[in-house]
Amino acid sequence: MRPGEYRQTTVAVDSFDPNPNGLYNMNGNVSEWVWDYYGAYPTEEQTDPTGPDSGSLRVYRGGGWNDFAKNMRSAYRATLEQDKGNFNIGIRLVRSAAVGTGSVTAANTRTDGSSGGDVLIAYFSWGGNTAGIAEEIQAQTGADLFEIELVTPYSSDYNTVLDQAQRDQSEQARPELSTHVEDMAQYDTILLGYPNWWASIPMPIASFLEEYDFSGKTIIPFCSHGGGRFGQSLTAISKLAPDAVMGQALSIHYSGGAALSGDVAAWLEENRITAN
Repeated sequence: MRPGEYRQTTVAVDSFDPNPNGLYNMNGNVSEWVWDYYGAYPTEEQTDPTGPDSGSLRVYRGGGWNDFAKNMRSAYRATLEQDKGNFNIGIRLVRSAAVGTGSVTAANTRTDGSSGGDVLIAYFSWGGNTAGIAEEIQAQTGADLFEIELVTPYSSDYNTVLDQAQRDQSEQARPELSTHVEDMAQYDTILLGYPNWWASIPMPIASFLEEYDFSGKTIIPFCSHGGGRFGQSLTAISKLAPDAVMGQALSIHYSGGAALSGDVAAWLEENRITAN
């Protein structure tokens, strides 16, 4: 086998001849595990920095063949809850432990599922796919439905909105919202919907997450996409709402088609959200 071909599958270790650093042994598979807590490195110069001493999120980088190339860069760091898996990175089976010290436990782990209080379905939709998913969720749960809308909407032209979305991400813009949740305190669980834009959240979602206090609440994302699934949107949400519990997310290809109802029902059950 030779590298450079898009195989759309994980390859066996030792399928390629290793380069001088042996890196081809992990080509197409998980590229790196990191066990640091997520957070800023110290500003002073240091060797082999390790990040903060405590936290609730762990760092990961890289993933499988279905990950984005930017995630493999040495300068890139993303975050994932330490007891969570992802479609492109699997789960952590080995953790830091000193020899002979007994069992290993993970501190600050979070639990999935609703806490049993009121549920809000909040979503941002551009082409209608995410709105359709949100409406299906509402039909199955009876939860309150809230659309995140902008004071200045994005263009209705597809090519133009691609440029606008990329610009807003590059600038980390916070578009002004025209709709607001009257009483966020009444909701314990937020089902948060959005389209995958440039492998992350649309910036109106960032505006929404920064407007309210989500401490102790459960955020369960759902995402419409054209093939990129969640991208790095789950990392983005974790960064913007670090004190919220993250449930198991749902990705839907475009509008979901005939499978949408069943996919939503299975997702709600996985997160212990009660249906009507």
